[in-house]
Amino acid sequence: MPSGAVAHKPAPIGVFDSGVGGLSVLREIHRAIPFHPTIYYADQAHLPYGTKSNAELFAYVDAITRWLIGSGAQVIVLACNTASAACLRELRTAYPDVSFVGMEPAIKPAVEATQTGVIGVLATHVTAQGELYRATMAKVARAVQVITQPAPEWVMLVERGDWHSPEARDKLAQHLAPILSAHADQVALACTHFPFLRDALEELAGGGVTFIDPAPAVARQTRRMLQERGLLIMEGRQPHHRYITSGDAVHLKAMLARLIDVQAEVTELRLAD
Repeated sequence: MPSGAVAHKPAPIGVFDSGVGGLSVLREIHRAIPFHPTIYYADQAHLPYGTKSNAELFAYVDAITRWLIGSGAQVIVLACNTASAACLRELRTAYPDVSFVGMEPAIKPAVEATQTGVIGVLATHVTAQGELYRATMAKVARAVQVITQPAPEWVMLVERGDWHSPEARDKLAQHLAPILSAHADQVALACTHFPFLRDALEELAGGGVTFIDPAPAVARQTRRMLQERGLLIMEGRQPHHRYITSGDAVHLKAMLARLIDVQAEVTELRLAD
């Protein structure tokens, strides 16, 4: 048997987000771990997470977590910066036998790469105000200027698939402007929806700015956790991936094709109200 392979039925990787943003993370997981099955849950009935209280968020996230565990997941990826900021610590306490991978703003690589001494962070309000964000800032960003810019409207631009209209471009430019005017040369995308906007942001920035997507690092961490638990599937047949939404299956199916070039059926399942 190849090293890292397992004889029993593989435990799928559970991945969830408030909507389609987490597909930016799922895409990297599929690239890094191509033979491992996944379950993706989009909680589109409760969009956007960035406007919810921590209590509301935990109710949604806990219901999804319990369902993913019941579906066989032993490694679960919170492919949502807002959910990670609000719920990751509580989840690890509540489910000590499960390995959780959360999203952390890519501030460290931005700090390491900056030439101007100024970095930007694009996030939701919950992420920007969270304990995880403050702790990361205190740990790695003392020597640079950080421009933190909430951009909550951008989540729905991605969910609607509308970021090329003049109105959408105005919203992108509005939130990007304070970062550009401060001469930031590295910008951390601290919401999993935002990597899908990177081409538009690079065009607006006009060069000289690097937008950092943390998804590849999250995929590598997911692979490490699977390997540590003896669950990693290294080779085999094309794995079975499942796609679930608490919203409209037709819409998620269309966005799977548009955003990550996946043709798949989607199941509707609402877990919490």
